[in-house]
Amino acid sequence: MDTQLKREDEAFRDEVRAFLEENLDVELREAGEKTSGISSAHDPLMRWHKILNEKGWVAPGWPQEFGGTGWSDMQRFIWSTECARAKAPKLYPMGLGMIGPTLTVCGTKNQQDEYLPKLLSGEHIWCQGYSEPGSGSDLASLQCAAVRDGDDYIINGSKIWTSYAQYATHIFCLVRTDKNVKPQAGISFLLIDMATPGIEVAPIITLAGDHEVNQVFFENVRVPVANLVGAENDGWTVAKTLLTFERSSAYAARLKLGLGNLEALIAASDAPALTQRFTELAIRVEAIEMTEFRVQAALAAGTPSSTGSSQLKIMGTEAQQAIDRLAMDALGPQAAIWQPELREIGANETPIGPAETQGIIADFLNNRAASIYGGSNEVQRNILAKMALGL
Repeated sequence: MDTQLKREDEAFRDEVRAFLEENLDVELREAGEKTSGISSAHDPLMRWHKILNEKGWVAPGWPQEFGGTGWSDMQRFIWSTECARAKAPKLYPMGLGMIGPTLTVCGTKNQQDEYLPKLLSGEHIWCQGYSEPGSGSDLASLQCAAVRDGDDYIINGSKIWTSYAQYATHIFCLVRTDKNVKPQAGISFLLIDMATPGIEVAPIITLAGDHEVNQVFFENVRVPVANLVGAENDGWTVAKTLLTFERSSAYAARLKLGLGNLEALIAASDAPALTQRFTELAIRVEAIEMTEFRVQAALAAGTPSSTGSSQLKIMGTEAQQAIDRLAMDALGPQAAIWQPELREIGANETPIGPAETQGIIADFLNNRAASIYGGSNEVQRNILAKMALGL
């Protein structure tokens, strides 16, 4: 494995850095820095989306023929890394990162023509309808039902933990279309307009005080059969395709940023035990970065890893949670000071205690879910046991 960038990759990295320096203004950087969830504040996020779309860089993971960048795997890795280092806002991942690339693989020509350009422009914002009350990591047990009625399906049921449904114009959903077969075989994948009558969005406020997730209710919602992705009762295949995009991420850059922000706090604590934990975490993050390089090298060689995304999901999210716990311990009694109003963009209230306190607390609270969403880490370990160890 070669961890050194090639000359052309170094040139691309320099181009990315110059673009970020020119286009990330104070508000956009503040939005990126204050992001504790999977996406940044809506208004600056959408402004950043527009800037990237005008540049042609809003969909790095898409094939070029659909409006993507045509970047190599290494270039996409460099882009993610440099955005993290520059504290760029995090875009909504459900559209550009999940359903968009899935439609390039599994969608019909009509679906691609209808949805992909509006995803690129930001006209459409998507959320994900997978989990249900009682059907989270056991996704195959979902019960939200779709009954065929002529040229439509009629949907009844609900989805939960639906990130940013309050802003979404559309939702991609897994629904039960056959109850008389084994669970995975009776599921279909539908694209649904959130303005359709019968859809209700109820907010769920997180531990961090954020309105990031929701429950979405469907009552006799009519969805055209033309919105079916893949074959009826074969939605599990489409879902697995989408999950490969959901779990692909460059963790090391953001983890290193978190450690860098924590370094002064650890030094000020003058506590050997905290210093030792910090050093151990720095080593873990280096190992994650090497794993990312290994995965990228395999992709470049045309031998993609079947387990790399699962490995990185486990390592990255658990390292993030360990960094959050260390930061809270380093704050000591000041970790009890909670001023969520300081998380707003443009807030000018005076913080109590260190300036970084509120970000640390918000990250700690929000990232408790990181080892659950996107396929819980227990599920990822089962994948590794089967795919890598043959158990």
